[in-house]
Amino acid sequence: MGLALMREGAAVPLASRVELAVSRQARRRGLLGRQRLDANSALVLVPCTAVHTVCMKFPIDVIFVNAEGRVVHSVERMQPWRVAIAAAAHGVIELAAGSVRRHDIRVGDLIRLVGKPNDVGPDELEKVTQCLALRAS
Repeated sequence: MGLALMREGAAVPLASRVELAVSRQARRRGLLGRQRLDANSALVLVPCTAVHTVCMKFPIDVIFVNAEGRVVHSVERMQPWRVAIAAAAHGVIELAAGSVRRHDIRVGDLIRLVGKPNDVGPDELEKVTQCLALRAS
């Protein structure tokens, strides 16, 4: 099993396939070059307080979380060639467009990374656990 994202109190994961972007290069690349993001996938960028969709080909939902994993801001259906910023954020979760509404994500919700990471180094994992408490399934 890989990593999944759960909203506290929810029975269904926000995403059952989670990629981590914790290196400068991975955060800079983000979702660029992809044709779409599957409804059950997410990209977690840590540390991160701002994202852009320059040169992207599809809209995304963006959730900004603080160091405890609490949602501090979200942007639904962020179109290509846009920028979103949340100064209080420590990390960003990029999801398929429509995910915020489908999962009823609101400011103050607690988001957790659950599961066992595949192919994630200890340094990458440490950066993410600073933002989204990881618990082994």
